[in-house]
Amino acid sequence: MENSLNIHIHFGGGAELLFDKIKKHVVELPAARKYFPDTDIEKWRIKELLQWIKDNLLKERPELFLQGDSVRPGILVLINDADWELFGELEYELQNNDEITFISTLHGG
Repeated sequence: MENSLNIHIHFGGGAELLFDKIKKHVVELPAARKYFPDTDIEKWRIKELLQWIKDNLLKERPELFLQGDSVRPGILVLINDADWELFGELEYELQNNDEITFISTLHGG
């Protein structure tokens, strides 16, 4: 895939606080080979999207959003309004105009 991808990213349940309180982002991802030139990555997966989000959108406290190369427990991930577990989680290959939603289920007390 040499073309860029347009992706809609949503944050909710408090997760948006880590992203300058911005809940909705429409982003254009460059061709995966251009963003990861020293790898053999050819297609964007959720795993690569998380790295891109960390590099480009995450403003503070990455440990509250990411754990290792995935989201931390307590963050629900939806792909086009369906649980990412139905799509292979980190291995899901992004498609143009996909809507990826991250909802924090953790609440302070």
